[in-house]
Amino acid sequence: MTEAENRLARATGIVEEALHEAMTFFAARETIATREKGFQDFVSEADTSIETLIRKRLAAAFPGEAIVGEELGGVGGNAYWIIDPIDGTANFLRGSPLWGISLGHVTDGRPDLGVVALPVFGEVYGAAEGTGLLRNGAPLARGAPLSDVRVVSLGDSAKDDIAEIGALHTGLREAGWVVEALHTTSVSLVFAARGIFDGHLQKLTTMWDIAGGAVLAREAGLDVRIGLRTGPDGEADIPWIAAGTAALLEATAAFWPEVTEG
Repeated sequence: MTEAENRLARATGIVEEALHEAMTFFAARETIATREKGFQDFVSEADTSIETLIRKRLAAAFPGEAIVGEELGGVGGNAYWIIDPIDGTANFLRGSPLWGISLGHVTDGRPDLGVVALPVFGEVYGAAEGTGLLRNGAPLARGAPLSDVRVVSLGDSAKDDIAEIGALHTGLREAGWVVEALHTTSVSLVFAARGIFDGHLQKLTTMWDIAGGAVLAREAGLDVRIGLRTGPDGEADIPWIAAGTAALLEATAAFWPEVTEG
């Protein structure tokens, strides 16, 4: 077993444990404490509890390595683990199965190991540099059924310029793609990696949303481009991601030229 495979196996075990705790919370979601962080951006008791569990397991499995989480913060540096304990909290709270647990590792700004669990489906996807895509520990080749059916996922953010996103949506539709919006980046990237989607595009995101899924998509054979841009309120270095087939990214560049720079 290579070092990358060993690290991936240990990280996967941690996420598998978190999956079971998440499902306990999901079953009791109507009774757990919840608050709103921003416009349609929620955090629940499940988010903080699962992040705490993953942090403890990472500290034991990878002593001294930096850890950053969506809910509990942290300082990254050149190499760090990054956690999104419940990606798609609004979906989670409404009872939708479309939410995930995302764990990524980033080195010099590039995600190089990712694990994403889809707890309701009982699936854990993992990948590291050179491992290919794994589902529940077994290699999984990306499928491309009915290639004439073109489907893309478009991510969203509360800080999006609505006119800009509307133009992107319109451009994709006019270019011949069905546009989905799942409101969970990690699940969208899993679907892209599996071949359910041709790709996932998101103009404003966060590293905790994309780190795990970006590696899955790249190891599945998709072109994954990540860049930084200035946010609508002047915030510096806001990540964006474009992960997809060559045909999708070529078409997208016509109305989102920034993807050629990633």
